[in-house]
Amino acid sequence: MTETSATAPAITELDFADQAKNRVQFGRDLVAGLRETGFIVIRNHTIPQREIEAMERASKSFFALPVETKTQYAMPEHHFQRGYSPFGTESAKDQDAPDLKEFWHVGRDTIPNIPPTPPVTENPAFDTAGHALFDAMDDFARTLMVSIGDTLDMTPDAMGEALENGNSILRLLHYPPMPKREGPSVRAAEHEDINLLTLLLGAEEAGLQVKHRTGVWLSIDAPVGAVVVNAGDMLDRLTGGVIPSTTHRVVNPSADRAPHSRYSMPYFLHPANDFVLDALPSCLELGGTAKTPITARNYLDERLREIGLAKA
Repeated sequence: MTETSATAPAITELDFADQAKNRVQFGRDLVAGLRETGFIVIRNHTIPQREIEAMERASKSFFALPVETKTQYAMPEHHFQRGYSPFGTESAKDQDAPDLKEFWHVGRDTIPNIPPTPPVTENPAFDTAGHALFDAMDDFARTLMVSIGDTLDMTPDAMGEALENGNSILRLLHYPPMPKREGPSVRAAEHEDINLLTLLLGAEEAGLQVKHRTGVWLSIDAPVGAVVVNAGDMLDRLTGGVIPSTTHRVVNPSADRAPHSRYSMPYFLHPANDFVLDALPSCLELGGTAKTPITARNYLDERLREIGLAKA
């Protein structure tokens, strides 16, 4: 990992193998790292490499399809929460220019009022790989979230119930080549994620940066076999700001890498739609600030309107 400033702290790195040795200490280290920089790199995760590689191959094949083919899988009537989202669909909160990306969403098929992820008839391997990777990342993310909740005095049973049938999403992203270095200075403007936790597998191309609480931007390149974990707005709200949502962005590539596409595969962990986001008592004791309670579904709808995926 590299930093934009020699004085900025390094991103916390954890080994998931330590969780089996000392569950309590691992949870404390996880929470401490999220509080410090909001982003953590975790080695030896449980997401199978074969499923990651299968998804990488299938994702590149899907995004290479003609635009008119991909667009038939768009679901604007469902706020693009499943299926394809074309270029220009999403912008960061309070940003006028849309991000330079297209993406695909895989999610649970059991969420009320949201249709199943549409099958792509032109690329059956894309569907198989997407659901397999979603399940693997979902299992790992829920394990991490239970550990965080346990550390903050939310019982594993209570956290498990909150995550049961959560409206989580695997997003498959494609940032196009930029051979002429045109457009804004970033591929994805600075923003915070909506959800509880985000998992991000290593991208082939660099560009991800996180804003440390000192204002310094840190560049993050996850080692092979590691996953990057960051806190989102829902976790910020659940902890009264004790674990802050982390501002991050994707900057434009260097001149020699500009002709290359960038692919990434973030997974967004959400609780069940009826889960109420309200500051945990333990976090208030740590200096957290409570906000008006709101269900995860209502909060998601608010944020989707702010980033342009849902109409006001």
